[in-house]
Amino acid sequence: MLAIVGHDYLNGETIRMDGAPSYGAPLSPLSRIVADDLGHRSTIAETVRRVVSLVPSLTEAIDATDPDLLVGVTDWCTHPANLTERGIVRVRGTKNPDLHRIRDLAPDLVVANKEENRLLDVERLRGHGIPVYVTDIETVPQACASMRTLLTEVLGRPAPRWLEQVERRWLGEPPPRHTRVVVPIWRDPWMIVGRPTFTADLLSRAGYAVCSPTPGRYPRADLADLDDPALADLALLPDEPYVFTETDGPEAFTRIPTRLVSGRLLTWYGPAMLDAAAELLP
Repeated sequence: MLAIVGHDYLNGETIRMDGAPSYGAPLSPLSRIVADDLGHRSTIAETVRRVVSLVPSLTEAIDATDPDLLVGVTDWCTHPANLTERGIVRVRGTKNPDLHRIRDLAPDLVVANKEENRLLDVERLRGHGIPVYVTDIETVPQACASMRTLLTEVLGRPAPRWLEQVERRWLGEPPPRHTRVVVPIWRDPWMIVGRPTFTADLLSRAGYAVCSPTPGRYPRADLADLDDPALADLALLPDEPYVFTETDGPEAFTRIPTRLVSGRLLTWYGPAMLDAAAELLP
């Protein structure tokens, strides 16, 4: 949820549009305050021109909206494929970003995600005066709302056509459930997708019921419990974070069939959701 805040220069007080005070450094005429998905308020430039993205899916979303915004991305940001060719700086990984390199890029905003990035890195960046906007996404509606707020209200760009297409494809009435699935994301130990997660909600909107023998968002599980027709009809094996392949993963399941699938289609919010719709929706 976004809160854009104005400044009362006569009284020297920052005032929220809903009337509540906003604490922090005084605003200049060329700055504003925004609240991210976790409610943290940051002072950012009135016009955002330089963005560092620490989230691969948001990198793709921002680039598809305004390719001139990004100045830094992680090593895991693979879409679009020409980021490095265009001179966009790599700032290492999502869990170990190069904070010095990010500071040298002088971004107007760093974009992060509650699940993808470490709170420690977010706090360190903020401690150096760099505003960080953190998204928190566990469902498809949250993804659409969060991206719309980030792209249009925070970054100040027109709503992209791809986002409107995503909303049309994914926010309608879901089809009836037709297949029970388990979705491993790691092996040795086996870990699977649980709830509440974006992946489970996305699949449910495509008619797949994500099943787990134990509760939790990404619980560990015994292979024997996963390879059980009483639990699931199919095991979906993505290629991220663990890279399941034709020779690594399917052979472990002897009682239920398996299907290799792009991890990007199951876990990335953004333009990837259009590819996911083409692959998963009836």
